[in-house]
Amino acid sequence: MTPQPKFVLFIILLLFLQLPNAWAEDATNGNDGAAEKSGVTDYIAMEPAFVTHVGSPGGKLTYLKATISLRASKQTTRPAVEAHMPRLRHELVMLFGEQTDTDKLTTMEGQEALREEAKSRINTVLEEQQTGEAITGVLFTEFVVQK
Repeated sequence: MTPQPKFVLFIILLLFLQLPNAWAEDATNGNDGAAEKSGVTDYIAMEPAFVTHVGSPGGKLTYLKATISLRASKQTTRPAVEAHMPRLRHELVMLFGEQTDTDKLTTMEGQEALREEAKSRINTVLEEQQTGEAITGVLFTEFVVQK
């Protein structure tokens, strides 16, 4: 006994129409298997901008001004970052103060390395504070080295 072609098409259409509902239910229950790919992007500004001197001790004073935003992929990251903002700012001030090669700071490679190190230090603090949160990126929205 072979099923009627119209009946088979009806069943396929019914299943096809139910897929978006199943996907939406999985996403709201957190069962999509890709929480990091949820499409959530939260930018957290670290205000005010950082202004500090950089370079070798005893050398010509060189200043760095950096305006920074942190990128998070979960909405729960912002409260953790805000709660520990003084410590996070301290870590970045210390990181910037460690920069002795001012020529390196003016290259894309040097700035990228600095961004990655900043991200690492911020995530280390968030881990030490047992927040269960992490940032996904550090963005320099302004970066000036004045020699």
